[in-house]
Amino acid sequence: MARHEKCVIIGSGPAGYTAAIYAARANMKPVLYTGKEPGGQLMITNDVENFPGYPQGIMGPEMMEDLKNQALRFDTEVNTGVMIEKVDFTGPVHKLWTDAGEEILADSVIISTGASARWLGLESETKYMNLGVSACAVCDGFFFRGKDVCIVGAGDSACEEATYLSKLCPVVHMFVRRDEMRASKIMQERVINNDKIKIHWNTEVDEVLGDTEGVTGVRIYNNKSGVKTEIDLSGVFVAIGHVPNTQIFKGWLDMDDTGYLITQADCTKTNVDGVFASGDAQDKDYRQAVTAAGTGCMAALDAERYLTAQGVI
Repeated sequence: MARHEKCVIIGSGPAGYTAAIYAARANMKPVLYTGKEPGGQLMITNDVENFPGYPQGIMGPEMMEDLKNQALRFDTEVNTGVMIEKVDFTGPVHKLWTDAGEEILADSVIISTGASARWLGLESETKYMNLGVSACAVCDGFFFRGKDVCIVGAGDSACEEATYLSKLCPVVHMFVRRDEMRASKIMQERVINNDKIKIHWNTEVDEVLGDTEGVTGVRIYNNKSGVKTEIDLSGVFVAIGHVPNTQIFKGWLDMDDTGYLITQADCTKTNVDGVFASGDAQDKDYRQAVTAAGTGCMAALDAERYLTAQGVI
């Protein structure tokens, strides 16, 4: 027999746990499913120095444990390692199924499944993750002040991050696979006219170089000439896009052409009544822990108002 819940939260990053904290305090008795990667992207982040309330900084996994414990304190049911793999949003009561085949009926659903960074796929990239390799310049650029770095990518995000890094680093090498960028003209102009940014056209990363302390450089190659070159630097920032973890909602919820869930202006409502989206699953612009937490709060408040109007709480 299917279990029936007032509020089901899918995902366990800052958005999911914040939603759980607010939902639990509103007597919604939330049930949270963490998915296969509890804690989300912060679980592979060493130092978090830009989340309010941690003046000395904190390790990503430790911060996620704090958020989880705060949700548990208010009696959120946290199902660790359990994934929601199928949904049916046809009726006023939503249906969900776990990877173990359990059916759940939910009066409201908060989606906080996040997004995953695209990576180059190099073994050395994985080896030096958090030892100089990052997918977020805003998150980690501070640690490379006064050091040479590189950024891989050619879209608006890559240009934005290159510009951001140029305010902290003496040289920012930018590796572009083609002889042109995908970024908008205004973003391209900002990069091209920035003396601190050195653009390498038709260039790809062949290997991330390093030692026991972390990244020491990269080996690149020109995909037209085939010539390989090594460059000394301390940080490698990969900005080739993110993939929102929203595949199971295709056909049910409105999303853009890259898979990000579309919510109504100034709230977290999706096109389906009683289904709300928060965090990086619907945010392709900011992608910060604090903004994810903020939309998690919004989703819980939106869900509370919905359940109140439905007479559920």
